[in-house]
Amino acid sequence: MTWFLRNWDQVAVALLQHIVICVTSLAIAFAVSMVVGIYAARHERVYRWSLGVSGLLYTIPTLAFLALLIPVVGLGRANAIICMVAFSLMILIRNVATGLREVPGDVVEAAKGMGMNAAEILRRIELPLALPVIVAGLRIATVTVISVAVVAAYVNAGGLGTLIFSGISSDHAPKIWAGALTACALAVVADLGLSGLERRLRRRAA
Repeated sequence: MTWFLRNWDQVAVALLQHIVICVTSLAIAFAVSMVVGIYAARHERVYRWSLGVSGLLYTIPTLAFLALLIPVVGLGRANAIICMVAFSLMILIRNVATGLREVPGDVVEAAKGMGMNAAEILRRIELPLALPVIVAGLRIATVTVISVAVVAAYVNAGGLGTLIFSGISSDHAPKIWAGALTACALAVVADLGLSGLERRLRRRAA
């Protein structure tokens, strides 16, 4: 705690870097997943292929993935963001497609009977009803990215991993604890926030 209080500025910088990596990665992955997931919900072949490819990316060990990207994009934040996006896709695409598929068919038919076109049905009926499932996927992806982003320090991407690995190399336990506990706290806060949002959306959709 003494080291943390004396070096809170280092922790704050590392935390900010970690948040930037995570938010950027999740924003890109969410945008891609919404497009692919909507299409996959309506086409079985796209659904299978998208989950197969994203599932393959998800199984690649983090350090191996980061190392494979070095010849392509080099060291730094871009490397980490690409890796985090790849890890998020399977979770997000699956939940977007599943959420849309679980919308009751009679509700969709009723909307068609009211004269709504496909875009209006998607925007006004399907997405609002699928939102709790989509947020549940975002919650899982967020916690995963926050955890995995710690390893991004190996490719000079910054973040809370820099404190942890610096502490390990210098055998400095307070620095390790500062980085690890801050990462845990960030994951818990994000999980609680998205969990509360998910519950509110499920009550609204009920």
